[in-house]
Amino acid sequence: MFSVYGTSGKILTGGLEQVRDLAPVQAVARTRAVAPIARQGDLTPSSVVLAALGQGGGGNTGGPLPTGPSAYVANEALAAYAGDTTRQVLTQVHQLMSRKLISVRSGATLRQAQRTMSRAGVGQAPVLGPAGEVRGLFTRADLMRGLPDDLDEAAEMAVVAHRLASPVDEVMWTPVPVALSDTPLREAAQLMLDLGLPGLPVSQDDGQLIGFLSRSDLLRGMTHEPPLDLWS
Repeated sequence: MFSVYGTSGKILTGGLEQVRDLAPVQAVARTRAVAPIARQGDLTPSSVVLAALGQGGGGNTGGPLPTGPSAYVANEALAAYAGDTTRQVLTQVHQLMSRKLISVRSGATLRQAQRTMSRAGVGQAPVLGPAGEVRGLFTRADLMRGLPDDLDEAAEMAVVAHRLASPVDEVMWTPVPVALSDTPLREAAQLMLDLGLPGLPVSQDDGQLIGFLSRSDLLRGMTHEPPLDLWS
């Protein structure tokens, strides 16, 4: 079961098919799918953008890099399976979601939102209203989405500065689906795949936000947690 929230509050509560076929959700998904994010071969922010954000050049913009060799990670996962006989199959969102909730307040500037996500090492965050209600989803890709790519450095700096001072509400993904804590993981993954979502906020039945399920959480579940009951 999912709910869909927009700037005016809850729009719908329903199953996978209902949420996937909801016209406003489809419209946002289509817009995000065709909007240019970066030129081919240029997958990192320009030096102008990094300077405007007060960050140094280089580094991984998607969060901290793994610090250990892949072989060590694999061996650690195998050891966990061998040493723990109480592990169970994961089936629901709450079993795999991150409970460390990183969010952005409605009205915050893009600069503030980016800094919040950068400090937390995440690439997306739900946007919340004054009462803590979900209003949308902001992703790192939204920072420069739709900006012209043929500007000289001086013009780009001016455009970027103006964009970073804009409220997050102007570029966030809304309306956005929200998974309930007992939503099947398979359905959540299917919705993320169908709509191109980087993740799903997770709430209780009363709408209170309790976590976030990202693509990274799903990948972590496939490599470090109990089996996801995958089928060919």
